[in-house]
Amino acid sequence: MKEFEKKRIVVKVGTSTLTHSNTKKTNIARMAKLVSVLADLHNMGHEVVLVSSGAIAIGVGKLGLNQKPGKDKELQATAAIGQGELMFLYDKLFGEYGVVVSQLLFTTDALQRDESRGHLIDTFNQLLAYGAIPIVNENDSVSIEELRNGDNDCLSAIVSELIEADMLIMLTDTDGLYDSNPNTNPDAKLITCVEEITPEIERIAGGAGDLGTGGFATKITAANIATSAGIPVTIINGEKPTRIYKILDGESVGTLFLPREK
Repeated sequence: MKEFEKKRIVVKVGTSTLTHSNTKKTNIARMAKLVSVLADLHNMGHEVVLVSSGAIAIGVGKLGLNQKPGKDKELQATAAIGQGELMFLYDKLFGEYGVVVSQLLFTTDALQRDESRGHLIDTFNQLLAYGAIPIVNENDSVSIEELRNGDNDCLSAIVSELIEADMLIMLTDTDGLYDSNPNTNPDAKLITCVEEITPEIERIAGGAGDLGTGGFATKITAANIATSAGIPVTIINGEKPTRIYKILDGESVGTLFLPREK
């Protein structure tokens, strides 16, 4: 029997995974399935950190807007409205499994100061020691960097490095990184393993989606940050969160970015 190996796992979920593509409203069934998997990993003894986008999309739905706002101040206000609803849903869903969650909102500039960086690391470690699952998001009402550039992709990599995670798993709306756009090329092939992030890999990375702000370009940047810190990154389709079990079992799922030797 294989000996259990406790892991510190960062899971990043994007807006496209948390919302229905046609209505842009919350995909409650998929969110509930993701929570059940993460709660199960927690109950197995793993330490889990969730980096979650979706505040803007949920805010758009709650306000009854027809589309995502275009101005920074509108995005910030929409994120503030959606963040409360997002955490309410997570707290309710995780609570059904008896798992305590916490909210951590911060801006990347806090990581540039040694004192605040140290406090943040202490908070993460203490929350995990308490057996809680930290749920992380950029403080979009204060900072606009992620609103414009990333959908939390890079934030998940920075968090992984910060807490010395064993792996980063990113859930998105495709099966992984393809050698060309699978939406326009039926012969596009999934790249199952990336040993090194080369200019060619960066070139084939795609653009952003509708409600989200990220895309494969930011995911490649995030993978570069994490793998440079010695952390493997796997990008999978968020439609079936149970694939996370396969990753932990060492199976080939999605696209694996191998860590660099430190």
